[in-house]
Amino acid sequence: MRMASGRPDSKKRLAIIAGGGRLPVHLAEAARLHGENPYILALTNETDQDWSLFDHMSVGVGDYAALSRAFALEGIDRAVLSGAVQRRPEWRDIHPTFRTLVQVPAIVRTLLKGGDDAVLKMVIRLIEANGVRVVGAHEIAPELLATEGAIGKLSPDADDLRDIAAASAAAIALGSLDVGQGAVAVGGRVVALEGAEGTDQMLERVVALRKEGRVSQRRKGVLVKLCKPRQDTRADLPSIGVDTVHWAAAAGLAGIATEAGRSLVLDRARLIEEADRAGLFVSGILPRKE
Repeated sequence: MRMASGRPDSKKRLAIIAGGGRLPVHLAEAARLHGENPYILALTNETDQDWSLFDHMSVGVGDYAALSRAFALEGIDRAVLSGAVQRRPEWRDIHPTFRTLVQVPAIVRTLLKGGDDAVLKMVIRLIEANGVRVVGAHEIAPELLATEGAIGKLSPDADDLRDIAAASAAAIALGSLDVGQGAVAVGGRVVALEGAEGTDQMLERVVALRKEGRVSQRRKGVLVKLCKPRQDTRADLPSIGVDTVHWAAAAGLAGIATEAGRSLVLDRARLIEEADRAGLFVSGILPRKE
C-alpha cells in the first residue's frame, strides 16, 4: 500500500529500503530530525513495522523494476539498505528493468551461491546503476555507531577479555568466509558461530547447550559481533539491541562486545538500562584484523 505523498517534492529524497526489525524506524526518525523527508520502500513479508506516518510503498524482494519506478517517481537520489531479510528471492521473484535484463543470469548465480555480503554488494551495484547513491546507516544516523569502551555501567574483567579475544578471532575467520558476524566464547573456548539464522537464534542454541551440559555452567562467556573483513559498510553493519541483551542474559553470558565505529547500537538508552539490570557489560572494541 502506497501512502500518497501529495505534490512531488522538488528536493531530492532519501529512500529507506526497509526489512525487518527496528533499524529502519530508527533511520527514518533520524532522517526526519536532520530535515529529510524519507520515502520508505517496505519489503513485502519482511518489514514488521507500521509505516503509516511516512510516505511509503510495499515492494517485493527482488522486484528491481518496482524499485526503479519508485526512485524515478519520488525523486530519489540516495538509498539506504536496512533491516533483516529472512528469505532470499527465488529466480521467479526477480523483476529486472530492461537495462538490467542482461544481468539476470549473474544475479541468479549470486543468489544461489553467494554469501550475504556478496548478495548485498550485488544489490548495491544494481541500485547505483540506476543513478541512486547507496549510503550507509551510519551516514544517516551516526549516533547509532558503537563507541569504544564500556557502554553502560559494567566493564569486562580478565576472564571476559580472554573470551572476547577468542570470540573475536572466530568472528573474523567466520566473516572472511562471508558466513556470519558473531561468535560466542565460554572459558576461552568458542562454543557457537552465527550462521544464516542470526544472532538471537545462535544465542538460543547456547541456552540449549547450557541445559544439555555441553557448555560449562560455571563459566559465563561473551558474545562478540564484528564487521566481516571485506564487508561493504554501506549494508548490514553488525547491530545489537534490547533483544540481544535479553538473549545474552538467557544464555548466561557475562556480556556483549561489538565493533566500535563499525557496528550499531539500537535503542541505546533502553539497552543500557536492560544490560545494567541484568548485570551484563556491553563494550565497544577495536579488534585486530591481520
